[in-house]
Amino acid sequence: MSLGKAMIHARKQKSAARAVALAAEQAASQHTMQSSHMLQLPVLVLNASYEPINICGARRALVLVLKGIARTEEEHGLTLHAQRNRIAMPSVIRLLEYRRIPHQTRALSRKNILLRDRNTCQYCGVVLPAGELTLDHVIPRSRGGNSTWENLVACCHACNRRKGNRLLHEIDDMTLLREPRPFSLHTSRQIMRMLGHGDDRWRKYLFY
Repeated sequence: MSLGKAMIHARKQKSAARAVALAAEQAASQHTMQSSHMLQLPVLVLNASYEPINICGARRALVLVLKGIARTEEEHGLTLHAQRNRIAMPSVIRLLEYRRIPHQTRALSRKNILLRDRNTCQYCGVVLPAGELTLDHVIPRSRGGNSTWENLVACCHACNRRKGNRLLHEIDDMTLLREPRPFSLHTSRQIMRMLGHGDDRWRKYLFY
């Protein structure tokens, strides 16, 4: 790609990102719960080969589509309204170029821990929005615990305060719902199937 074309492509990408950001800000300024909810809707991401490889939020999906990195394969049937923009909300997007996805665990991050644990406190079972959850070290760092897939779990603030820096066997009636494990491709596909259950827009792509 020539320098001139590269600069034009870069400007288009920035313009696309600004368009989504502007639409999101304008929608948010209207203080409508519907607009805020739409930007957080889960979107199934397909590789160029139609293989499901990820789940992202609608806002991220819109950026990928407007940058020309992906195309919308299925729509939610909802539209994000702003002053000068009307953007159809995607339900399934497909990357336009094939990405090699290594069959290994994902990067260790707060987002991926919450996704693995399905926004569920691993001690009491309550399901909460991401902003109302924290991460807990099963073996506290003060007791030698490390920040690993096997030692980090989603946790509500009440359980986090109750547990403190104690070990689980030191607390009555406090156990893990499930053993924490690395977030593998298999785990990711299980979550995709769970979120896509009963939704024909996702289900027809989840044959892997």
